[in-house]
Amino acid sequence: MFEEVGRRLADPTRKFAAGESDTTPAPEFTAGDPDTTPAPEFTAGNPNATPVREFTVSGPDAGPYALAEGPDGALWFTLVHQGAVARRDPGDGSVTVHPVGDGPTVIAPGPDGAMWFTEYRAHRIGRIAPDGSYSSFAPLTPEGGPFGIVAGPDGAMWFTLSSVDRVGRVTMDGEVTEYPAPGAFPSAITAGPDGALWCTLNQHNAVGRLTTDGHGTAHPLPTGSAAPVGITAGPDGALWFTEIGAGRIGRITVDGDITEHPLPDPAARPHAVTAGPDGALWFTEWGSGRVGRITVDGRITSYALSRPDSEPHGIAQHDGALWCALETGSLARIEVTA
Repeated sequence: MFEEVGRRLADPTRKFAAGESDTTPAPEFTAGDPDTTPAPEFTAGNPNATPVREFTVSGPDAGPYALAEGPDGALWFTLVHQGAVARRDPGDGSVTVHPVGDGPTVIAPGPDGAMWFTEYRAHRIGRIAPDGSYSSFAPLTPEGGPFGIVAGPDGAMWFTLSSVDRVGRVTMDGEVTEYPAPGAFPSAITAGPDGALWCTLNQHNAVGRLTTDGHGTAHPLPTGSAAPVGITAGPDGALWFTEIGAGRIGRITVDGDITEHPLPDPAARPHAVTAGPDGALWFTEWGSGRVGRITVDGRITSYALSRPDSEPHGIAQHDGALWCALETGSLARIEVTA
């Protein structure tokens, strides 16, 4: 897994050393490798089978980490250990790999038609256009460890600086502004239905809210050492988040009311979460090699991937299905049934 971020998020007591990195080179990969591996289906608690297929997109050490659908209809994903961003063509499934800065982590579409991403090890914010042209921007605070990123309601990209407890904003012209985060180790970030930005505060054991003028509020979680990571806006007007330390999925209203849903496997280590095309929330279980689904009324289903050590991290909706990035070198496609 991604050593710096992954160990810190998985173990809330671990100290982070700025500049620490894994320098193991990734093996060569032939873009467009058509290899696909069907994974076993798991239908516990669900009468409808949900098939899972996995597509090899890199060598086993390149580390697919996060992914998002681009404005061009393609699926873009980061290769965190290879220092690259890749594009999977929506037509023939071919993969094009673009070298970028060190440690590309979370990726999100921008309002300018490009993909924006954090470079955790390079401490920069990257931008890549559909034609592969790349540029990057430095946050104001050095060695900040940028992690989460999302398009804000104000036409700018917002990102977290996890190592220095700040949240940043970058315009399409590259102008950067920063604000104090409302708590320690801001991680994932999303735009809320209330016009504010919401982020998980992994080491503060809270969920934070930040207005576009920089006013922050922290909402403490009921469960101690929950270590929240992923967060997304749900179809019910609330924010949903993962608790990697407590094995729970949380829900917070824009007024700050929190509900927590324990997973059947408390050691599942839920990591990323996204809203699905079926009106439910979908999340990765990094600790068990599964993908989970939770309805807005709290019903939970889990689906097995091909191997328990596949290390699923990012998850996103694409082409009517859910896709997740497996750090072992594949993307998994989970068919959504009604």
